[in-house]
Amino acid sequence: MNETTVKHALSVGAYTYAGEYYNYFRTLPDDVSELGHLICSQIIHRITLKEGNTNANATLLYGDMNLFPWHRLRCEDDIFLTATAITAELFRLDSNGFTLNRKVEDKLVLTCRCRSGFAPYFVPGKSVDHWVSQYFTDHWIIFDADGFFDTEKLGFYQYDIPHEKFDFAADTWLKIRNGSEAGEKYINGGGDFALEAVVLSLFSDFHALMNNEISYKFMPAFIAGKFERLTSSDLAEIDDLANLMIAPDENFHALLGIWETRKKFRILNSPLVGDWDNQI
Repeated sequence: MNETTVKHALSVGAYTYAGEYYNYFRTLPDDVSELGHLICSQIIHRITLKEGNTNANATLLYGDMNLFPWHRLRCEDDIFLTATAITAELFRLDSNGFTLNRKVEDKLVLTCRCRSGFAPYFVPGKSVDHWVSQYFTDHWIIFDADGFFDTEKLGFYQYDIPHEKFDFAADTWLKIRNGSEAGEKYINGGGDFALEAVVLSLFSDFHALMNNEISYKFMPAFIAGKFERLTSSDLAEIDDLANLMIAPDENFHALLGIWETRKKFRILNSPLVGDWDNQI
């Protein structure tokens, strides 16, 4: 990576800014697998909570879901959007902060956010929307800190995922568009599939690459609830963006140029902000 790209990769946005927790975060493990295990000990995925003590939690790996407070049966991503908000709430619930023995009732119900795409390793024959993280050594390493995964069942190590085992959104979009992949294979938690599901992940991933790791409920206003109205010109613009995102380091300046000038890709709708608030 060149100096500009490195500087960007080391910077943070509103969602990942450490604030008053900067020094505390520096005390956490440097080893990615150790850190990932610690993070997974603080949270419960909303699907795990919904399924209770079955499936992934049949051995109570994530704790006894019967002990989780009934009045918090929700996805807390809607409340705690930023790293500082998440950390503050973890400390409020348990003053020890990030701890391996956090009680189930003191965990947060959070889903994953960062690089967005589709994981083919959860549902046979399908690739479901999912988020992973990356860190850089001499190359980018993909890891999944969304839970405690069985390496033998996965067929690979969750903290060093082979690139071909995760379907990044841009690559997936282009493969469906050129007919080399069947769109029906790709689904998301909202019930969307094919291009309509992938476009949501593609823009989540674009914003993540630009250090703006948005919630999965935030989406560019021109596509939010309007996928069927996209024109051939809109689709061609998304194709161009996806082609650049295939190699984000090499195309960083072009992506940054789009980020700084293409209003339609950046102005978002959300649960509170709709088209009536946006002037594109």
